[in-house]
Amino acid sequence: ISFARNEHLILRSFVLRMSHSRTMIQALANYRPIIIEGMGWYDPRNPYEVASQIVKQLESHFATVDTDGTVPPTSSPHSASRSKLLITQGDPLSERGISAITPIVAEKLGIRRGLITLDSHINPNHCTNAPRDNVVLELKYSDLVRALDPNEGLTDEEVKNGNEIDRVTAKLERRVEEHITMKNERRRKLGKPPLKTYFKDFAMLQEVTKAACLRVCGDITVAHTAATISEFSVTSFYEVGLELGLLDKHHYVDYGLLEELDFEKIDTR
Repeated sequence: ISFARNEHLILRSFVLRMSHSRTMIQALANYRPIIIEGMGWYDPRNPYEVASQIVKQLESHFATVDTDGTVPPTSSPHSASRSKLLITQGDPLSERGISAITPIVAEKLGIRRGLITLDSHINPNHCTNAPRDNVVLELKYSDLVRALDPNEGLTDEEVKNGNEIDRVTAKLERRVEEHITMKNERRRKLGKPPLKTYFKDFAMLQEVTKAACLRVCGDITVAHTAATISEFSVTSFYEVGLELGLLDKHHYVDYGLLEELDFEKIDTR
């Protein structure tokens, strides 16, 4: 009886989780997502100054897009009328870097935030440590995988029959792994150790989040926190989404300010 009751509770928890996931995905579809990518706690710059530069570029971008009547080819014609939502990806709160920059951007733009975190079986601490100030919508990585990839959950037999090639997430994973291999070869030649193993998880979170938001919402705007991106950063995997055609260059807003950033000193990982 105890075993049957546990199975029932597990099933009920799963059903509730799926129901919550669908509700949050439906809520996400009502927004116009903005995603900001960049250095973490090791960013030496003043976060307020970086946020101010990003806001200036975003406001200029939206003023142009929303007033000239043009709609990017992958965007919904109704996106301009929807509320903007700044999507964050669970970076732990720090004095500098992305987790310090995004709250300032949201405040300056007068918008709320959404949160996407890794599932506990991928990283047990990511969700727990994520800042939730001003967050009105929260989803797991697996929720966006399902939203992005209707074939997710195929049986092994279906995968063997070739259906796996249709899975967007599988394509992303293969390309991310290829980039990691290339980056590690480059690091080997420079006398550096391989990238940390967690790079794959966070690169996947970054690219699945953007691709799924675009699919669900019909529009997305991405801004980087610097004009120059370190080739050995998680942010640098933005090239994967572009290579696969999941996002286009017009989805990205230029930082608009060239700074001297010595990544050899800034990021010693």
